[in-house]
Amino acid sequence: MGPMTRPLLAALLYAAAPLSAEAVSSPAQTVTPPAAPSPPPRPVAVPREIAALRDAALKDDLAYNIVEGLTTEVGQRLAATEAEARGRTWAVAKLKALGFRNVRVEAFQMPVWLRGAERGEIVTPYPQKLALTALGNSGATPAEGITAEVAVFREYNDLLAVEDGALRGKIAYIGNAMEPTQDGSSYGAFGVARRAGPALAAAKGAVAVVIRSIGTDAHRNPHTGVTNFPAGTAPIPAAALSVPDAELLERVAARGKPVTMRLVLTPRFAGEGTSGNVIAEVPGTDPAAGVVLVGGHLDSWDLGTGAIDDASGLAITTAAAKRLLDAGRRPRRTIRVVWFGAEEVGGFGGEAYARAHGAEPHAIAAESDFGTGRVWRFEVNLPPAASAVTDRLGAALAPLGIVRGTGLGGDGTDIGPMIRRGVGGIDLNQSGLGYFDTHHTPDDVLDRVNPADLRQNVAAWTAMLAVVANAPEALGPVAPRGR
Repeated sequence: MGPMTRPLLAALLYAAAPLSAEAVSSPAQTVTPPAAPSPPPRPVAVPREIAALRDAALKDDLAYNIVEGLTTEVGQRLAATEAEARGRTWAVAKLKALGFRNVRVEAFQMPVWLRGAERGEIVTPYPQKLALTALGNSGATPAEGITAEVAVFREYNDLLAVEDGALRGKIAYIGNAMEPTQDGSSYGAFGVARRAGPALAAAKGAVAVVIRSIGTDAHRNPHTGVTNFPAGTAPIPAAALSVPDAELLERVAARGKPVTMRLVLTPRFAGEGTSGNVIAEVPGTDPAAGVVLVGGHLDSWDLGTGAIDDASGLAITTAAAKRLLDAGRRPRRTIRVVWFGAEEVGGFGGEAYARAHGAEPHAIAAESDFGTGRVWRFEVNLPPAASAVTDRLGAALAPLGIVRGTGLGGDGTDIGPMIRRGVGGIDLNQSGLGYFDTHHTPDDVLDRVNPADLRQNVAAWTAMLAVVANAPEALGPVAPRGR
């Protein structure tokens, strides 16, 4: 026994000795026994036919074939253009060939915006070419472009603090610090620079605006996307710089010398045009039980071929509905698959659908519009009396690695108008960790689609549709979201 061990042993023996009467004469304390543990939840059985449909979908490449066909045979599908019209024709033929019923196009009118020339460069103090692209609804420069001093704002809030008129004659630059998030929440937080930044810059007197792309990549591929100018505000030229070019501009500005930029953007507004929703159905046996509305959007931006945004969402929901179509018996509820038109430029297809079908009973609405990342979470907005449906969903989705979230389901631009009318919602949340690397860029092409992840999505949607379309419980209405 070493010299350091003896004192330690003595201390331990002292601590273990019985306490004196004085030491234990403190007032008696009432000890509350611990509460009985909650009983474990009852197991929820997944019907064998639902498990079989789900598991078979993990070996099905129909979704990939749809994405490959649409992006190869049609390509980009800018809203209300000839390209989107070709997409509708392709969709009708494909959905009929797959055996869907009641396939049709429901057309609507909308304003048309067309891309033109787009170039930019730093003129002084250090000449540099810039990779950029016009934002949807951008105004135009003269054909020869404009050259002006740049006012640099590292974030949207910095621009908010500037007085109206303070940017007269200048080009405003708006930065952001977007990082990848699994749930895509950074897009909502930082996307305001694109959605509202140009109109705000116009109100401050700017002659044009460039933003750091709303993206998480480090490539010289700028990210387009729609911006909006309120009534009474004339659109000014608005472009997105690639992330490396935005960082270059910030480094140049940090050197303290005035920065001038030359910008050429010649998009144009081309009056009214035709878009439309392509609709197909798996007919149900009980019309009073309400429609199960699913889908994605057919249109895309014109820089890539719209593979992840949103040919994949169309393919996932269509392939899942096809599983139910071929299951051998009709579901209780009609499954309505909608390939929405003109989502990217303002959600026109969702609004048109709600005008046409808002009075019809709908059980739930759900959309796939977040690429091909694996589904990791589901969230619902269903009546309390339908809690058993949620339990069955959880059990059916768990083997795919999908957990239940705590938020309310019903997210998405296209289903939003129906959700706001009180239709229940179900979200199958995909991982967004890589989505904004290619979102709205020239890299939105077929080779960004992971076939295995696509199959996992189809399996999740198949399980969801099999549970919901045949649920004996009433599934609506719910308190409207988004009002």
